[in-house]
Amino acid sequence: MPDAIITTVEGLGDLALEARRAGRRIVLCHGTFDLLHMGHIRHLKRARREGDVLFVSITADGHVNKGPGRPVFCQEMRAECLASLACVDAVAVHHGPTGVEVIEAVRPDVYAKGSDYRDPAADLTGNIEREREAVEAVGGRIVFTDEIAFSSTRLLNEHFGIFPPRTRHFLEGMQRRYGAARIIEQLRALRRLRVLVVGDTIIDEYHYTTPLGQPGKGYGLAVRLNAAERFAGGAVAVANHLASFAGSVTLATGLGALGSHEGFVRERLLPGVEPRFFYSRRNSTLVKRRFVDGDLNKLFEIYLREGDDGDPAQDADAARYLAGEAGRFDLVVVPDFGNGFVGPRMVDALCDASPYLAVNTQINSGNRGYHTIHRYPRVDFVSLNEPELRLAAHNRSDPVDVLAERIGSKLGSRAVATTLGTEGLRVLDRARDEVTHVPALSTSVVDRIGAGDAFLSLASLCLRGGMPTELAAFVGGAAAALAVQVVCNREPVGPVKLFKYLSTLLRWGSD
Repeated sequence: MPDAIITTVEGLGDLALEARRAGRRIVLCHGTFDLLHMGHIRHLKRARREGDVLFVSITADGHVNKGPGRPVFCQEMRAECLASLACVDAVAVHHGPTGVEVIEAVRPDVYAKGSDYRDPAADLTGNIEREREAVEAVGGRIVFTDEIAFSSTRLLNEHFGIFPPRTRHFLEGMQRRYGAARIIEQLRALRRLRVLVVGDTIIDEYHYTTPLGQPGKGYGLAVRLNAAERFAGGAVAVANHLASFAGSVTLATGLGALGSHEGFVRERLLPGVEPRFFYSRRNSTLVKRRFVDGDLNKLFEIYLREGDDGDPAQDADAARYLAGEAGRFDLVVVPDFGNGFVGPRMVDALCDASPYLAVNTQINSGNRGYHTIHRYPRVDFVSLNEPELRLAAHNRSDPVDVLAERIGSKLGSRAVATTLGTEGLRVLDRARDEVTHVPALSTSVVDRIGAGDAFLSLASLCLRGGMPTELAAFVGGAAAALAVQVVCNREPVGPVKLFKYLSTLLRWGSD
């Protein structure tokens, strides 16, 4: 028997129209089908008995929402595997996040899902209810097949070596102690928290180029400009990460009175973020223009900004606001990029008024050598990468845990996080004298810009919400793993992606 047809969603709609005219009942299944297994086969065979023809649509690679490294098998291979099954009549790859568009094109008599989708409350995306409504709108019905259940994610985790043994051991321990459902429940409880984000606004520009090589005269690099893209970065990105998890987020940030980019910033803020802008007459809003090649390797970078120092008037204005308002928030997060907005008066107000203060002092090309965490006399949660930690400690050789204790002791910090790139991260819980090492949770990297901001955002919120330090470190590490899959700050880490990835990471062993 020949394999089923592999076509487009539009082609699937045409086949459905022909079948309907012939009086045949149409059944549709939709999913990822990353690793085709016995559970899938029994589900599809059972679905086929509901009608005369069975069409299957699969989620395209770019819309598989299960975290870094997924899907393991590309859309072409997944489609080919399904098309080889005798019970399947046609397969299509759908370039969209849900099956709604496929349902509207096919207009099936029956839409079949596995029994694990029977409870809408267990669906983290909410897509099953939208798909049910779409099926009923075209005159069909949804059917749940009660066949033996397997998990592609669990099988891939256990048998395909997606993570090295050290990472697998860590994840198995997190599964035993917490489990995805418990972690997600605790993350949802963070909606009670009110958060203030304080820091520089940065406009990140990516200019995508094709290197042409050395010019005929000179020693530089010639490139051809292909496209450009702008992102709202700095404290704006941190506020957007927090917006979908906290109950409310206020952003206190600085803009230049001239060249403010305020309209662009407002457009990029997520609903729920309330901005409070402080304007400088001395400085324009910082634009970082990066030129990158096709693999996002940074060729060079330009800082575009009028003025170069802090503005005392802006500092005083923002400090007055912080002195009166910071105490009303549960958590104050300061991504301090050292670009001039967070001045000495603001630092004093933050340390005096914040009930729980989380700070990162970033090293970058504009402040290297003179911007460290020691400008803050008191911080509850410190998050630094290893170079930032070593610069603050003026120490290049001692273990990071020793340096974290030294920095934490001086600042009176409850927790100190050190991010280590491909080695993951370490968080010192000074109250319990314990160190948690979270290995890197991403199997691939698109762009590292913004990963530290994602970690700071989620880890600080979890700690303030009362989660154990090791759990806050794990959630922050998962957020960072998702952030490195996105170009710059194109989109924030949101609950659906984070919850699904946590579920993917912690799916080991039997149910």
